[in-house]
Amino acid sequence: MLFQQKPIIGVVGGSTATPENYQLAYELGSHIAVRGAVLVCGGLGGTMEAVSKGAFENGGKVLGFLPGNVKSDANQFVHIAVPTGMGVARNVLVVNTADVLIAFPGEYGTLSEIALALATGKTVIYFPGSWDLKRIGVVDMSRFKEAFDARQAIGLALDTLSKIRH
Repeated sequence: MLFQQKPIIGVVGGSTATPENYQLAYELGSHIAVRGAVLVCGGLGGTMEAVSKGAFENGGKVLGFLPGNVKSDANQFVHIAVPTGMGVARNVLVVNTADVLIAFPGEYGTLSEIALALATGKTVIYFPGSWDLKRIGVVDMSRFKEAFDARQAIGLALDTLSKIRH
């Protein structure tokens, strides 16, 4: 019998989050867990903490790639903390591990993760008002999808993966 790997959903976003985005990230983490996927993220605070907490509290597994060398830097909801010592270069690990990426508002690190995902042919799902990369000729918009809530985001992510795997 062949082992079927669970989908791995990458969630990226800022190390700080508004109360609204914290709640949305928490809900997304919950949906990721309930749908049987694994969460990968940067493992720190803000958006990463919220999505990790949602997954953790709903029985999901959380993998966090940390920028520094200390496991204890991870938020308390990360099951497997990987201290990379790579700084922002750890973003490559987050993106390459994920099957699909869901992006929250953030800064240059988040933008680099979005760019890496799109450059490697992965789908990126974003929320209204968070990212606008619709410059003509730069982004293949078929892989840059907008979701209006957490349930729609995980639905788009898993739907994308089912099309790739079949």
